[in-house]
Amino acid sequence: MHVVLFDEPDIQDFLPLAFTRPTAELRCGIRTNTERWTAAGHQVSFHTRPLLAERFPNRAKGPCLYANGRVLWNADLRAEAEALQPGEALIKGDALLALAMQAPLDSLDEVDVDTAYDLDAEVHMLQSVRDLFGLAAQALRDDFDEMTLGRTSAPLSESNRLIGNPAELFIEPGAWVEGASLNTEGGPVYIGKDAVVMEGSLIRGGLGLCNHAEVKMGAKLYGANTIGPWCKVGGEVGNSVFQAYSNKGHDGYVGNSVIGAWCNLGADTNTSNLKNNYSEVKVWSYRDASLIPSGLTFCGLVMGDHSKCAINTQLNTGTTVGVNANIFGHGFPPKFVPSWSWGGFDPEDQYDLERSFEVAERVMARRKVALTDADRRLLQAVFDQTADLRS
Repeated sequence: MHVVLFDEPDIQDFLPLAFTRPTAELRCGIRTNTERWTAAGHQVSFHTRPLLAERFPNRAKGPCLYANGRVLWNADLRAEAEALQPGEALIKGDALLALAMQAPLDSLDEVDVDTAYDLDAEVHMLQSVRDLFGLAAQALRDDFDEMTLGRTSAPLSESNRLIGNPAELFIEPGAWVEGASLNTEGGPVYIGKDAVVMEGSLIRGGLGLCNHAEVKMGAKLYGANTIGPWCKVGGEVGNSVFQAYSNKGHDGYVGNSVIGAWCNLGADTNTSNLKNNYSEVKVWSYRDASLIPSGLTFCGLVMGDHSKCAINTQLNTGTTVGVNANIFGHGFPPKFVPSWSWGGFDPEDQYDLERSFEVAERVMARRKVALTDADRRLLQAVFDQTADLRS
């Protein structure tokens, strides 16, 4: 079956990460929704905004299943959606979860549905970008159970210490884990293919350490954490999600945070995730262009793709950093740092677009990934779209 993962029209609450990807490409747990449906044997396309359509096209031509990119699609929910016949929909209250069609749609605004089934089962749906860490423990559990079902873990070397149930640890072939302490009492620990856990690391589940990711020497990881493919983390990390190809290679604390792709946090970067008076954290709203209550007591950093910060950067609770920002200087940057900020303290200090492309090319080439013309066009469009926030 060809599955078309769709974005809903309003993605404001998923910015800045949704500037550069559909919601289905947001990593929560071990996998993205794209990876969940692909692993289940389906072809996957996207129904998304024109800005993203070049990089995330819709290639469906015949019968297809439209699936909401905000839903955390575990095996049970996928089975419900897969059972739909053309013209049938799966809903949860007012939310459209899935829709089976005989042919692809130009728009989801006007759909002729024969039957809509209101699902009784519990459905976990992302409501904002901060749910990526808020729902991480549940998503990790679902992914771990599905990805390890009927499989045998690679052995854990005797140089390590395991605390908890061995069945809650799974190591993929090619992973290197030596001299570490792993505790599965608080959740499962998944070590992906060719991942590395260096000596002296202290890890408490849940953890999804994705393929080719690295945990540096002496790191301290408190669950639930997702370290995306090719990411490198060190220091102290708690309840945070790294999307892919990002680095926090040194000491410093990151907690209750979401880090995009191709980001780098300089040595001794620290994020505050709790206010001194223990009150509710306010966060930047792209919808309201102001700080609003988050509903959270613990809330750290959200950083968009290709952004970076210098050594000793100190970030306040609830800080939002846009795409391709470069943060440096003394003191705490503002709680909102717009895309393509240079320094981060004065919005009018702008990171030159062509220079940012040059840096991105060098960074990506280190991982043998090319910055394509499509990438450039997308970043150019985001640069133009966010210009008013830098003035």
